[in-house]
Amino acid sequence: MQGVQTAKSVFGVTRALLPVLYFGGLAVYFMRVSGGSMEGIQLLGLGPTIVGLVAVGFLFCIPLILRVGKLFNRPPGGGRPPKDDDDDSGFDPDAAIARYMASKRTEESSPPISRPVPRPPSNGGFQSGPAKPAGFGRRVS
Repeated sequence: MQGVQTAKSVFGVTRALLPVLYFGGLAVYFMRVSGGSMEGIQLLGLGPTIVGLVAVGFLFCIPLILRVGKLFNRPPGGGRPPKDDDDDSGFDPDAAIARYMASKRTEESSPPISRPVPRPPSNGGFQSGPAKPAGFGRRVS
């Protein structure tokens, strides 16, 4: 189990390191393209690009720092308490299923609830607007 945790930690640090290397590599590439000097960077107009790449690279350093810190601050033995096979949470799945089935039986045996159908307001027999076409539903006369 310890070997699996070590492999997970190594892959986690590697996964956090990849974006830092990518954005750092792009920043170095653009610096080399411009001749490696500030005058060349300004001449080609790459200043904002390089500043943006460096800023994003620093933002991706945050997860890397957290993962490396988590790797070195781990207590010996993995830090997880041993899992008990005895579940003392007080939850009984058989009782929960029995309650559910009992509530389903009472719902099926009770009559359905009937609600009154809303009627359109009467306005003295006068019709405002165009006549509504007869269609689906109950006819009201």
